[in-house]
Amino acid sequence: MNEKIFKGLAGVFILLVAISFLWPGGGEKQYNVNVQTKVYAGDGLDLATIGTLLKKADNAADLEKLLNDPKTGINNLDLNEDGKVDYIKVTEYGNDKVKGFSLTVEPAPGETQEVATIDIEKEGNDKVEVEVRGNEQIYGQNHYYHNSFGITDMLFMYWLFRPHPFYMSPWGYGHYPGGYQPYNTVSYSRYKSRTAGKRDLKSSSRSRIKGKPTSPNAGKSATRGIKAPLKKPTRSQKSFQKRNPSKQLRRSGFGRSSRPSRPSVRRSSGFGRSGGRFGGK
Repeated sequence: MNEKIFKGLAGVFILLVAISFLWPGGGEKQYNVNVQTKVYAGDGLDLATIGTLLKKADNAADLEKLLNDPKTGINNLDLNEDGKVDYIKVTEYGNDKVKGFSLTVEPAPGETQEVATIDIEKEGNDKVEVEVRGNEQIYGQNHYYHNSFGITDMLFMYWLFRPHPFYMSPWGYGHYPGGYQPYNTVSYSRYKSRTAGKRDLKSSSRSRIKGKPTSPNAGKSATRGIKAPLKKPTRSQKSFQKRNPSKQLRRSGFGRSSRPSRPSVRRSSGFGRSGGRFGGK
């Protein structure tokens, strides 16, 4: 090939390559990797970790204290998206064979939302079956967790199955036990990391406990106050969320949003076995 023609073709090739890289959309493809991940309300309370608290609790009041103690790392709920972990109330119920606990949150004054139920069935003299069911509005339909434990693994079983008055939490929105301070949520990734080794209940799509009693808070759902995304919201919850859209379409963390001030806090002395200091043993 003529040397001049070869050099000319080579120059044209180099020019075309340069243009392809400089031209918008040319050369290496540009990708927008700005992916948003929806964090649901239920992602703030991993129900598979509840068993670890049942092993530690002495009674229902103690279970409530452990649920709301930041040291346990189990509760990261923020239904109203104010940047603070929601206080979980415990209500005890049951019959001769099955004992239960209803877990509720008050996302706004006068509003009650049942989050989950815990049912415990005694099997013989040395075992219990534990079943945790997530509220379908928060977790979706048929969201169960199960496991069997020995009586010696859950010492409060001796208390639970003997006659005693049912515990009903006296606390509520802006009214907390002495020593309790509302605390900040953590990122979703950090929450998953700190609860990874605490998941001792197994997922299931159906209930395994027969003849279990009905929760006294069954059917209670907040019509306002919940901004966090729900799996199966009621019509009134959809209406509220349409007017008050969620801030938790996160880019880099769970519950990262503007934080309005909390309501004034009224405290009473004592909580469970704490002797007036929340989280104390």
